[in-house]
Amino acid sequence: MGDYTFSRRSFLFGCGIGLGTLTGGTGTALARPDGRYIVGTSSPSSTRAAKQAARTVHRELDFGTLGTAVAGVFTEEALRGLRQNPHVRYVEPDGTMHAISIDSADPEVPWGVDRIDAEKAHAGGATGLGAHVAIIDSGIDSDHPDLQNNLGTGRAFVSARGPYAESWDDDNGHGTHCAGIAAAVDNGSGVVGVSTHATLHAVKVLDKNGSGRYSDVAAGIKYVADQQWHVASLSLGGPTSSTIEDACQYAFDRQVLLVAAAGNDGKNVADAAPATYPTVMAISATDDQDRLASWSNYGDDIELAAPGVNIYSTYPGGYRTFSGTSMACPHVSGAAGQLMAQGYTRDEARQRLKESAEDIGLSSSQQGAGLLDVEVAVSGTTDTTDTAPSASWVTPQDGEVVSGTTVLRIDANDDNTAPENLLVEYELDSSGTWRTATYDSESGSFRDSWDTDSVSDGMHSLAARSTDGSNNTSTAAEISVDVNNTSSGPTGAIDVTDITEANARNPHAEFSVPWSASDADGNLDTVELRLTQTSPAGGIEDSVVIDVSGGSASGTTILAAKHDDGTGHTYDVSISVLDTTGKTGGEIVSITEDRR
Repeated sequence: MGDYTFSRRSFLFGCGIGLGTLTGGTGTALARPDGRYIVGTSSPSSTRAAKQAARTVHRELDFGTLGTAVAGVFTEEALRGLRQNPHVRYVEPDGTMHAISIDSADPEVPWGVDRIDAEKAHAGGATGLGAHVAIIDSGIDSDHPDLQNNLGTGRAFVSARGPYAESWDDDNGHGTHCAGIAAAVDNGSGVVGVSTHATLHAVKVLDKNGSGRYSDVAAGIKYVADQQWHVASLSLGGPTSSTIEDACQYAFDRQVLLVAAAGNDGKNVADAAPATYPTVMAISATDDQDRLASWSNYGDDIELAAPGVNIYSTYPGGYRTFSGTSMACPHVSGAAGQLMAQGYTRDEARQRLKESAEDIGLSSSQQGAGLLDVEVAVSGTTDTTDTAPSASWVTPQDGEVVSGTTVLRIDANDDNTAPENLLVEYELDSSGTWRTATYDSESGSFRDSWDTDSVSDGMHSLAARSTDGSNNTSTAAEISVDVNNTSSGPTGAIDVTDITEANARNPHAEFSVPWSASDADGNLDTVELRLTQTSPAGGIEDSVVIDVSGGSASGTTILAAKHDDGTGHTYDVSISVLDTTGKTGGEIVSITEDRR
């Protein structure tokens, strides 16, 4: 990923600057020293009461049928009275949202537009002409040569400080950078945006430090909805807020496609506004190797991934490179503009972006539906090539010594056939007799039990294959195993009923696993414990090898799944016991983490 340098104008989302005193719950927020609060009301009388109770009113937001919000300065005594009013929906601090980016070293050329094939969409005539994309941010540089031809009207809810031509001019730089990613013109120099002819609208809600009040951000979102613009690009965030949620719902109800940066905390996006709301598309960030950025938020709310590391784009007076989910967000906003220019509705464009996304091998909590693919999205077709399913051995491993009843496990996947509808089979010693393995929904793999006493000791081959609904078949690489039933082998057991989850508040899922091993011949050598994520499909999260000896051993071992998001993932816990003669034994159990 490289090293990143933080500047005042480019805040890392969730870094704690101005956020430590904010909460989103009604009536539970800590007191603000400046007295700035927002009171959400549901009737004209409660709105009047809120305005009368305020020392000063900063902003009144009419969210239609959702209600009204009054932002201003209130005394604690006034707030106590308002909280008793049955028509007051919420009272929350008028907190602060921040731009979500990280300064980076400049590369020679930008790569994000190329990775999502936006330039191929341009070549096919898709430029976003007719779409209106609002950059709700720190403003846009009104004089930048790569943006001037695409600039429409603007509105400042926080005015630029300095000698600027427009009140919505960018005195921070973040908004201009996002605008260039979304829709910089193709003028033969500088950079090219995802959508080269969409109209950009600067909605300035963040100040020169990249910060903005909830009430100002909400006003900006509402303004975009009232203008009936197509896309609202939100590369900003903060703790969850009822006011921001109201604003997003108001815009959604008026057919605005809202796209938001997931945040740069490296944690679950469920804690971040506005990305977590169902009215908003949450976008995670990837690097040029299609890996999730180490700082990118993740979770069930993620809908798409887009390039967000070392993104070169416009900046007041020139060009700069930033990293962040802030940079990933406008890639999607520009693509959404292209679709809506073609006549897609909000819901159609949202669905099209997801169904045309490229699976880059990350979990759904990291990539959502996949990596943004602009060319496929705007072409009106998706790749319908029906390729053969995959097949690979999980257990046993090639060269493993086995004895007694051995668990066979095979992984198989297909783009067009559900796992439970795949036919997965295995064959012993090229016999021509194929046996069917059964799909296990908990582990996401196919299993069967093989009694090795049915064959002679020595080397035996195992083949596996999977067949999809269109009769496309693929074969796994053949493996060899050493059957050794001459003397008894070791056994291993996990007491699944006594597995406990340790330190549930830790960002990792940690399990305390009691185990035991025995060998009638007294030849114990090693015990390996392994934790593998099975739902959603993942991989090996942790493994521990323990040296043992004699005829029996037992213990309790901690196994951890890093950066688990606490949403109830399922894991396989396995024990593999090896004796000094090379024989193995073991067991696999399935567990599900506590939701928290």
